Amino acid sequence: QVQLVESGGGLVQAGESLRLSCAASGGTFSTYSMAWFQKAPGKEREFVAAIPWSGSTTYYADSVKGRFTISRDNAKNTVYLQMNSLKPEDTAVYYCAAARFITDSYTLRIGRAYNSWGQGTQVTVSS
Repeated sequence: QVQLVESGGGLVQAGESLRLSCAASGGTFSTYSMAWFQKAPGKEREFVAAIPWSGSTTYYADSVKGRFTISRDNAKNTVYLQMNSLKPEDTAVYYCAAARFITDSYTLRIGRAYNSWGQGTQVTVSS
């Protein structure tokens, strides 16, 4: 399984931006579909964004569509989450996840479809 390490979280004010990074090692990164999930205190883990191994398209939760952008750099074995116009409700721990060869839009949104997870990075947005 690939190992994942997230970085880039922090404390920002509403309206500001952050870019999260997730560095992968121990596998053929280009064969892994990647996703970001968030977990806020007292809430279930939720899907945020995903990009399939082919990189052909991207998928987003409705709550972040138009504000967040997921991308990947296979040469650097890294997936990114650009987060713009941040809101207090975006406050959560953000986790990177990986699974090989998932392509359908439904499965990409399901946490249990992923078998590799990072340790998470905290994002706090103040009002």
